[in-house]
Amino acid sequence: MRVLVLGSGAREHAIVHALRRSPGVSDVFAAPGNPGIAQAADLLPLSANDLPGVAEAARDFRIDVTIVGPEVPLAMGVCDEFYRRGLRLFGPRRAAAELESSKVFAKEFCQRHDIPTAKATVVRSSDEAVAAARDLGMPVVFKADGLAAGKGVLMIRNDDDLEQAIDEFFNQRRFGDAGDRVLVEECLEGDEVSYMVISDGTRMVPVATSHDYKRAGENDEGPNTGGMGAHSPALVIPPGTSKLILESVVRPTIAGMAAEGREYRGVLYAGLMVTSDGPKVLEFNCRLGDPETQATFLRLDDNFAEIARDASEGVLKTGGLNWRKEAVACVVLAAEGYPGNPRKGDEITGINEAMALSGVTVYHAGTRLEDGCLTTSGGRVLSVCGRGPTLSDALDTAYEGVSKISFDGMWYRSDIGRDTLAKLGT
Repeated sequence: MRVLVLGSGAREHAIVHALRRSPGVSDVFAAPGNPGIAQAADLLPLSANDLPGVAEAARDFRIDVTIVGPEVPLAMGVCDEFYRRGLRLFGPRRAAAELESSKVFAKEFCQRHDIPTAKATVVRSSDEAVAAARDLGMPVVFKADGLAAGKGVLMIRNDDDLEQAIDEFFNQRRFGDAGDRVLVEECLEGDEVSYMVISDGTRMVPVATSHDYKRAGENDEGPNTGGMGAHSPALVIPPGTSKLILESVVRPTIAGMAAEGREYRGVLYAGLMVTSDGPKVLEFNCRLGDPETQATFLRLDDNFAEIARDASEGVLKTGGLNWRKEAVACVVLAAEGYPGNPRKGDEITGINEAMALSGVTVYHAGTRLEDGCLTTSGGRVLSVCGRGPTLSDALDTAYEGVSKISFDGMWYRSDIGRDTLAKLGT
């Protein structure tokens, strides 16, 4: 089988790694990829957002299935472009991908189909936003309607936060057109978990659970990021909750999308808060999470290429996926300035030393080769993953790997998994 992966981050590196472990895969290509992916795949000099270009490449290289990593090509309609050409692609069509590309659509979809979610009001002006925040009662959350690279969410705890959020959303227009409409949403309390399934439009199989950390600062403080770490399994989901999530959130979503003429094939990611009233939807993503994929896919003991092909054809097997009975922890190394304007061009050292440690895997994200020197080229630079029989062991291994790597301005959260260990009493 010949597989093409679209994207250039650590998530795509983890996907390529899983494909190389899949029996029957002869060739793996990536567009555009990164220096780490280049060690396991042939890179194509194409942007993942160049829809005609990647479709033509899939045809020319006789690709059996294309797997999309990031959200933007899906929102642009890359699946529709492939289907028009009779090519297989693992991911939802543009109309189905609106679950992620519009938070307003997702919220109203949940309300139409009685899917548990936070209360929210859609606003278009600063006056409406202030009124909605007062009505719901602080704390509240402001969410940009459109895609904002995981950063279009602000927590408002008091009047000062509200004033700052109004300025960023409506005066500075920090999120551009993505912030034309804003969700003002109640702030839910509980344990945040990521729940992903693979669907072929009717059937579905769950992906291993994971818990991610989106805030930049320790103890979940600071601005929102694309994700600073994760671990799998989540371990904070109470017994029976996984089944409840599947029945109260996932199945109604897949069925509701089909009923609305938006058949859903690919990965459905539900970001959830497990509250005292049960799980409630915070957001939907239409692709594998980042950094959740780095943690979960190291546990995958199955043929991902075959799974992706079957889902794209609507013939997914429902026997479930095979997962290694171990824990994986992922720690993201970020560049100075992230999640704002990250510094670039700093030399990276120590990756080989980290990879030499038992149980450590390093995935590239914002890296670039310049005259044979590996340098930083983005905000989230590397994902350092550790495997172990327990979460505590996995975290120790991951942070040992982190200690071997350095670049000027490097920073990371040192508390990934700490909250989970505290809840487990370990």
